[in-house]
Amino acid sequence: MSGLEVAAQHGPRGLAVDLRAAPGEVLAVLGPNGAGKSTLLDLLAGLLRPTAGRVALGGRVLAAAGPGREVFVPAHRRGVALLAQDPLLFPHLSVAGNVAFGPRSAGAPRREARERAARWLDAVGAAHLAGRRPRGLSGGQAQRVALARALATGPRLLLLDEPMAALDVTAAPEVRQVLREVLRGGHAPRDGTVLVTHDLLDVLALADTVAVLQDGRVAERGAVRDVLTRPRSAFAARIAGLVLLAGRATAGGLRTPDGTDVAGVVDDGCSPGEPAVAVLDPAAVAVHATDPSGSPRNRWRVTVTQLEPRGRAVRVRGRHGPLELFADVTVEAAAEARLTPGDEVHFVVKATAVRVHAAGG
Repeated sequence: MSGLEVAAQHGPRGLAVDLRAAPGEVLAVLGPNGAGKSTLLDLLAGLLRPTAGRVALGGRVLAAAGPGREVFVPAHRRGVALLAQDPLLFPHLSVAGNVAFGPRSAGAPRREARERAARWLDAVGAAHLAGRRPRGLSGGQAQRVALARALATGPRLLLLDEPMAALDVTAAPEVRQVLREVLRGGHAPRDGTVLVTHDLLDVLALADTVAVLQDGRVAERGAVRDVLTRPRSAFAARIAGLVLLAGRATAGGLRTPDGTDVAGVVDDGCSPGEPAVAVLDPAAVAVHATDPSGSPRNRWRVTVTQLEPRGRAVRVRGRHGPLELFADVTVEAAAEARLTPGDEVHFVVKATAVRVHAAGG
């Protein structure tokens, strides 16, 4: 099978994952700190050996561990390139020399390496920087050069480790757009790209599929649209900006472990009693100083814990017993209500605005 296949464990770091990426696909890997994202990249790059299972790329086994099947291809023979937060350019080489370094190290003749460097610098919009030294580059320019250097080796798999995290607010969108043009413009590595990020914009702009890691395991995976609109893990809901409540499905919604009933629209195939999650948009939650009457079936008495500005809205965070909830209201509404931490308010949301679906793995 072509593409990326990972069914591997690393016992000392508590990682046990089963992931696939189709040829040319961009797989975004999300998860909180300590979830196992860096360990996964180290296994793919050849910086760690799995303690069980295997890693294969384009049908070639790169690493395997288990009775009678010990395999380990060293990092420089894998056809894997890594672009990290720090460009790590060689300060004593010109930009062109940095990009040509990879092909030259792989045995390419000097002229071919120079031609490859020129081609890739042009592809990332950095051809005019060829004669400069790294110390004369801005952060965004250096990251473009680092991308060209990674791709000049002709990798079968590209690893992107939060490549925009260290860039300022002007450079990050520019580098993200360059990455999109490269990956969507016929230059994507043939066996795939793995993108580790905490940024929703990276996922929306670059990824085809998403996998969420939690405690070294895959909590959920699927197409970008499915994971971000129907999250099954707290982290995916957080990055998508949605409220997620876990519990067990009921005939008319969900019951949380503390006994709170949540009315909602239950997906087909989500049977009462099964683990499930309720997902709702915080913009659909109304905040009232007193308990309102009317049709909405979900009313929660909430103690306000925090107020966060979000453009022309204010995010009101609060607790209903052990549940953490939040609502997005207009600045005008927040000012009129004079909300402050410690206030008791009522969160109200219609049952039709709550979707209940089966929980992830």
